[in-house]
Amino acid sequence: MLASVAIAPLNHMLRGESWARKRLQPCAGKTARFRVPPFFDLAVVIQPTGEVAAASTAAGNDAILTIMPALLPRLLVRDEAAYREVRISGDNVFGQEILEIGQNLRWDVEQDLSDVMGDILAHRMVRAGENLVHWHNETLHNLSQALMEYLTEEQPVLAKPTDMRTFADEVSGLQDHVSKLELRVEGLINKSL
Repeated sequence: MLASVAIAPLNHMLRGESWARKRLQPCAGKTARFRVPPFFDLAVVIQPTGEVAAASTAAGNDAILTIMPALLPRLLVRDEAAYREVRISGDNVFGQEILEIGQNLRWDVEQDLSDVMGDILAHRMVRAGENLVHWHNETLHNLSQALMEYLTEEQPVLAKPTDMRTFADEVSGLQDHVSKLELRVEGLINKSL
């Protein structure tokens, strides 16, 4: 049940991106398992067409991609660093290929919506969605900035970034002085011997 729900949209996106299917075709017959513990565990097999199908339970796994639940929102917004945090076991080259394709695979929402409700309404809906995401991101940024300012200025729980840089510079300078002092002490010891 879960496999068909996940595989149908994936194949829909693959059909819209011929480059992705071409990259998957050499991997035909290989099995990839996607795990999001404890919620999701799906094994797919690459078809000769470059699309995917549910793998049998007896099939071995060529690559296992483990995604921690906290990574999902970052992957959805295509955070580059999140893709590097996906753990791959088994065939690392095959797993990396899947990650790269997933990173660049795009769903043309506007095209799919225009088939259902027309071009103009689909365009307006997609723009409204983009504006909502932009507003959401801007609001989160403003809230985090306000919280940071409160915790550094009003209720000084955190150190200010400028104070931290000054402290790091002073520690680095102290390390330089200690190194020079060690050299002088060694020189004095060598002279006395």
